[in-house]
Amino acid sequence: MCGIVGYIGKEQAAPVLLDGLDKLEYRGYDSAGIAVFDGEKIQSAKARGRLKVLRELTHGGEKLPGNCGIGHTRWATHGIPSDKNAHPHFNESESIAVVHNGIIENYLKLKNHLIEKGYKFTSDTDTEVVAHLLDYYYKGDPLEAVVRMMHRVEGSYALGILFRDHPGKLYAVRKDSPLITGTSKTGNLIASDVPAILKYTRDVYFIQNEEIACLEEDSIHFYNIDGEPIEKEAVTIQWDVSAAEKAGYEHFMLKEIYEQPKAVLDTLNPRIRDGKIEIDELGMSDDEIKKIKKIYIVACGSAYHTGVTAKYVFEGMARIPVEVDLASEFRYRDPILDEDTLLIVVSQSGETADTLAALREAKARNVRTLGIVNVVGSSIAREADNVMYTWAGPEIAVATTKAYSTQLIAEYLLAMKFAQVRGTVTQQEIDEMVEALKQLPGQIELLLDHKEKIQRFANRYIAARDIFFIGRGIDYAISLEGSLKLKEISYIHSEAYAAGELKHGTISLIEEGTLVAAVLTQEDLYKKMISNMVEVKTRGAFLLAVTNMGNTEVEKAADYVIYIPKTHKYFTNSLAVIPLQLFGYYVALGKGCDVDKPRNLAKSVTVE
Repeated sequence: MCGIVGYIGKEQAAPVLLDGLDKLEYRGYDSAGIAVFDGEKIQSAKARGRLKVLRELTHGGEKLPGNCGIGHTRWATHGIPSDKNAHPHFNESESIAVVHNGIIENYLKLKNHLIEKGYKFTSDTDTEVVAHLLDYYYKGDPLEAVVRMMHRVEGSYALGILFRDHPGKLYAVRKDSPLITGTSKTGNLIASDVPAILKYTRDVYFIQNEEIACLEEDSIHFYNIDGEPIEKEAVTIQWDVSAAEKAGYEHFMLKEIYEQPKAVLDTLNPRIRDGKIEIDELGMSDDEIKKIKKIYIVACGSAYHTGVTAKYVFEGMARIPVEVDLASEFRYRDPILDEDTLLIVVSQSGETADTLAALREAKARNVRTLGIVNVVGSSIAREADNVMYTWAGPEIAVATTKAYSTQLIAEYLLAMKFAQVRGTVTQQEIDEMVEALKQLPGQIELLLDHKEKIQRFANRYIAARDIFFIGRGIDYAISLEGSLKLKEISYIHSEAYAAGELKHGTISLIEEGTLVAAVLTQEDLYKKMISNMVEVKTRGAFLLAVTNMGNTEVEKAADYVIYIPKTHKYFTNSLAVIPLQLFGYYVALGKGCDVDKPRNLAKSVTVE
């Protein structure tokens, strides 16, 4: 959730740390801090609130001179947002400084043990335990202290550690929370995510679970949990800094909405060759595909919503039973996983804690796994049996748009591949669907060209208190995402319902002027949906409809209609979601909300 940056080299560390933390703001945080070794001691500065407060406090880093340091943006878990709970945290003599992402699950037990040994705590955090535990084990060898700490600590952690007595070294440690290292001409860096260090280097090393990195000015050494040296190869990041900048757009979210045509194309192109679906990353022979009797799709948030769509597509097209699970619930219900099951986990970051836990649960039961992720080299990408990248490029805004759209494309392609191999569709049908997929980028651009119409409509609902989204089948899946987009960035109460469920309680919430957004893209459900629309309209609702071009019948029931281009019935989500993304964006913009960094949310949820 939060962000870590570290630097050791020839340059002044503080400006590098502040710059890196600025690039990690999208991850979500409520306080920030940095610590720098100045040649004699480790100096620190912390501040509650936005990073600009810390920047002003340190005069852009000038008040903390030194060539080695660590920085952190915190999202509160243990202890309220405050200066004392902000990272870095120290041991009592302030000779060891620590920044931490994750949760130390046994911190109370460790804290009580350390208090009995005479240690005094000044914060409410679990992280301070790590600083004191390192102090407890430190006998002159930092690596030994780190290893012994790792054997005692339970939970998830990414750590950046400074030892005053070893000023030429910066330690990085990882278990379940993402952490990378990078090497540049002026020094070496650590970070939670690539954008933080992309200004300085494209060459990064991915630290894997229970590994340690020791950074010096001109070298990086890696060790396992037993302190034994290991070798790693650097990975070169292909996208550049401009891909993670706003490029003239007011917000990252708007930029990423407009990047969807290209992102969709980039996900499609490598997998359609000579009119055929070719998914080399799947790693399954035709016989293995035919043996699959059930598919689980496990994800969180918007990725879960793509799975709801994929259920309809897989079952309708490939005739395979599909179960869609929220990752946070999956492993706690003791799911029945047979050997002829495929588990698909979907995550933009590839680090989502609940999704990663579900993946590991499936692997422990010898179930075949496939990851659909965006971030190359992420934990899910490394641990799944096979990985299908979405190639969306860096997504900075907390509210996903282009990652969602590319996940849909990946799932369409998988369903088509399974259907083709299993013989549940004809070649003519595959050809028609391939052609429909190829047209999607241009159709998305067409919808984006009419954003002003959606903006004018959105301005009418800036003061709304409750908004409902309804749909049937795939349209219900679209409604789930449209509702989430609105609520997470505008803070307006919004709910999505399967339209047929309205009369089973929810319709009692409809009153005069309540906005109900009805999605109608499935032609065989038009009449049912119009009937549901009339039900809410007669109770005073204002009806917004999102439907296919040519469905003018809907105008008799709706007060306002947004038409999308016609496409194959299984692919309508890719088009209908665009105006709903824009609607959420413009409502939030009109309310003055922080569109890219909505309150209480983080881009990568790395704790359960």
